[in-house]
Amino acid sequence: MTAGALARLGFSDSTRALRLVTEAGLDARADTEVIGALAAAADPDQALLGLLRLLEAAPDPEEVLPALREERELRTRLCRILGASTALTDHLVRHPGDWRELRGADAARTPEPEELRRGLMHTVGAHPDDTAPVADLSLGEGSEAEPSAVLRHTLRVAYRRRVLRLTGRDLTGVNTVDEVAAELADLAAATLDAALAVARAESPEDAELCRLSVIGMGKCGGRELNYVSDVDVVFVAEPAADGTAEDEQGAQRAATRLATAMMRILSETDAEGTLWEVDPALRPEGKNGPLVRPLAGHLAYYERWAKTWEFQALLKARPIAGDTELGRAYSEAISPMVWEAAGRKDFVEDVQAMRRRVVAHIPAGQAERELKLGPGGLRDIEFSVQLLQLVHGRSDDRLRSGNTLRALTALSEYGYVGRKDAAGLAEAYRFLRRVEHLLQLERLRRTHLLPDPQSPDGPGQLRQLGRALGFTADPVRELTEARKRVSAEVRRLHEKLFYRPLLNAVAKLPEDEARLSTEQAVERLGALGFVDPRGALRHLKSLTSGLSRRAAIQRTLLPVMLGWFADSPDPDAGLLGFRQVSDSLGTTPWYLRLLRDDVRVAERMAWLLGTSRYATELLLRAPEAVATLADDADLRRRETRTLVAEADAALRRYDTPEEAVSAVRALRRRELLRTAAADLLGVSSVEEVGAALTDIAAVTIDAALRAAYAKAVAESGGEKLTRVCVVAMGRFGGGELTYASDADVMYVHDPLPGVDTGSATRQALATVRELARLLEMPQAEPPLKIDTDLRPEGKSGPVVRTLDSYAAYYGRWSQVWESQALLRARPIAGDEGLCSAFTALIDPLRYPDGGVDGSAVLEIRKLKARMEAERLPRGADPTLHTKLGRGGLSDVEWVAQLVQLRHAHEHPDLRTTGTLEALGVAVAHGLLAADDGVVLEEAWRLASRVRGMVMLVRGRGGDSIPNDLRVRAALAQAMGYGEDDGDDDEGGGDGLEPEGPAEQLTDAYLRATRRARAVMERVFYDD
Repeated sequence: MTAGALARLGFSDSTRALRLVTEAGLDARADTEVIGALAAAADPDQALLGLLRLLEAAPDPEEVLPALREERELRTRLCRILGASTALTDHLVRHPGDWRELRGADAARTPEPEELRRGLMHTVGAHPDDTAPVADLSLGEGSEAEPSAVLRHTLRVAYRRRVLRLTGRDLTGVNTVDEVAAELADLAAATLDAALAVARAESPEDAELCRLSVIGMGKCGGRELNYVSDVDVVFVAEPAADGTAEDEQGAQRAATRLATAMMRILSETDAEGTLWEVDPALRPEGKNGPLVRPLAGHLAYYERWAKTWEFQALLKARPIAGDTELGRAYSEAISPMVWEAAGRKDFVEDVQAMRRRVVAHIPAGQAERELKLGPGGLRDIEFSVQLLQLVHGRSDDRLRSGNTLRALTALSEYGYVGRKDAAGLAEAYRFLRRVEHLLQLERLRRTHLLPDPQSPDGPGQLRQLGRALGFTADPVRELTEARKRVSAEVRRLHEKLFYRPLLNAVAKLPEDEARLSTEQAVERLGALGFVDPRGALRHLKSLTSGLSRRAAIQRTLLPVMLGWFADSPDPDAGLLGFRQVSDSLGTTPWYLRLLRDDVRVAERMAWLLGTSRYATELLLRAPEAVATLADDADLRRRETRTLVAEADAALRRYDTPEEAVSAVRALRRRELLRTAAADLLGVSSVEEVGAALTDIAAVTIDAALRAAYAKAVAESGGEKLTRVCVVAMGRFGGGELTYASDADVMYVHDPLPGVDTGSATRQALATVRELARLLEMPQAEPPLKIDTDLRPEGKSGPVVRTLDSYAAYYGRWSQVWESQALLRARPIAGDEGLCSAFTALIDPLRYPDGGVDGSAVLEIRKLKARMEAERLPRGADPTLHTKLGRGGLSDVEWVAQLVQLRHAHEHPDLRTTGTLEALGVAVAHGLLAADDGVVLEEAWRLASRVRGMVMLVRGRGGDSIPNDLRVRAALAQAMGYGEDDGDDDEGGGDGLEPEGPAEQLTDAYLRATRRARAVMERVFYDD
């Protein structure tokens, strides 16, 4: 084999490699398998040099080379270690016979924790089955060093041998990264126990006075330890036997000396280097507190003084060495405190703030290289998992694992984290831990920093690391890209899970509400405000029973959602609606994931279902619309052109008018739900609601008109005889539709040149009749009712007229009220030329030159008075009727319309169909005092909102504030009354605030309309 061949195999200095091959006694031609194994190592040059050093140190090198040639598994293990860890290579050089630890089936077997403990106990001569094993110092006799020092050294060498075996399995893929971490933790625990046995032997009098238990914390407690990491511990001690207080103090002093000796044994440095530091800083009061406490002392501290982070740290607490019974007692006493901690005030916020502090304290320039503490690092995963565990684990003991990956698996299996998210975090965690392990293996030093590519050795170290991870094409680039990709995904999932609002909601639940239970459930539901608590309990059982993932997620959501349902006007209806929606969507993958991951959706859904029958009915027809609740932008009014495009697509997609218009009506139903949700959730103003309802009604009519016209033309032999136009009137024309409004329209047609008027009229009549049929035909989608009563001659006049007929009528018979009605006329569908022509026809009527004269004004006033006297429903309270009552919509609109009739001829911007816009223009031109405009606008907004909310809450329209106090209270809650204490500097007239939402609404409405009525009477009748 030539130097060139070695270069192709991956050796950086091929000439030197060829020389070392010869010096090692290898045949470049015959030993291709050995050389190939060296070349497959993370650093082939380092592996080859390490082999040469081992052979030079070995008492019989002739035994090593034949074994390497014959035993493939030994060859692979040894070469991988030599190429990845100079520290373990140094160990092999110091103990050249230890290469045999990598031979045979035993080297491939993963030991059980107890096997590790017994092995190390025997190493120090202790009996592992004793309650308090004591080392045999006599094993260290016969050396110049003290027997205790010899025993300590023997323990450290035995530990390294176990690490050597484990590394061989790790680097050859026999063990996964989580299995490696678990074995390292078990090996650390066994070493601690053996070191404690040595400490007992060194101080037998102290050992007789106390029982000492070592509690593993952090990664050791979670069985996820690194190759080199501080081993975090807490010590708990009790007297060896019952005694006086003085005996207890003596026991604590003795235990402190034993614990100190144990830590010194493991932390000191000798020829084997330092194993790892034993760190007791997580004990109560940290470094300022006593090293050892009795169990009662631990409990007293955690009950009274512990901070949030200390309970988070205790999540991983596990007895790992020392007195087993005392360790078990510690766990049983401390564990309940850990799982109750999430109920502490600001618990979630404290944990989140601590994570932010950790990131903020990373030294400048290191964040991008930090595998552990940096953004997208291991801490992001651990904090996310621990916070989810602590919040949900108090009610679900299946989540109570100190191990990150096991906890993550449980969180996913039982529905607290999405499967894909959990898999992403687990994969990232394993990758980052694998990189961390390989970094530490090189010199067996504690580090979490990737090599600096700008440093002299950085590129070479990154190349070695990349090759160890399996990146062979371009190790540095592939490693860098993989690290960035993993960190970005971890950060995304951390932000999603760690700051999930549901955590705050669940954490704030009272302890007895954190889990749904049948005991006292009826009483609890009744206390929450459910009128039929037994019925509510049936719904809950239906939603949460069983072992399915769906039921598991519901069990997490519903304790929180019950509070939200209770905050709504009708909790029973809300829970029933939720069950019905969930029955429809429960098997849909995105539905429960959306509710769990975006608590805002769940909270909004609870409010809508418990507040609005109208919204509930719409949602049950299309439950997939739940997804729109996630974002305010999805709820706001959509552009008309977007709606028109969707309606056009529906017309093209279906062959029959019925099917096409049904699809358009389904579009309208979705928009009605979108608008209702925006209204109930306070996303849209009353003007935006009116505009959205008007837009979708106009788009629906336009699409239906096209379908109806096409059918009428087909029935006429395919010949178009006339042009048709639909003119919106009333609130429809003004862009102020409500949920219960009919679509007030007039129909105009214009025969095409040369067409007989009678034939054209018949085609136009067939079109508008088909239009009304398509919009009102019975089906699942809400109908859009057409009202043509505002046409000339009202119900007595023809439904559709020609443009010339309208001109003749208005020229000869038009009355003042028709000019007033035309102020809101706005063509919204049909032939554009005809729409423009009709607008040109009516403009002189509604905006007359010089304005309306005195007689017309007198007629308008008489008409207003007659309408109030005759059209108000019998028995209706005139102070609470939103449309015709005092200070209601009619009062405001008639003021605006009179201003328009008088002054629109001189102010073109008054030529608008909208009430509020007209008032604003009137104020701007000084035609209406600014204060009066504010009063009228406030009353109009409130009356419009009440009218809309009546439909939303009851599911049917109504023009008056309901007399039923329960319905009125529900209406008030829906409008936001009762959310505060009714603070209003105006008061209620008697200096007292209204007691409840219903009274607050009534008081606000009467006050606003009383003012508006005064303005109307002064302005409307002012000459």
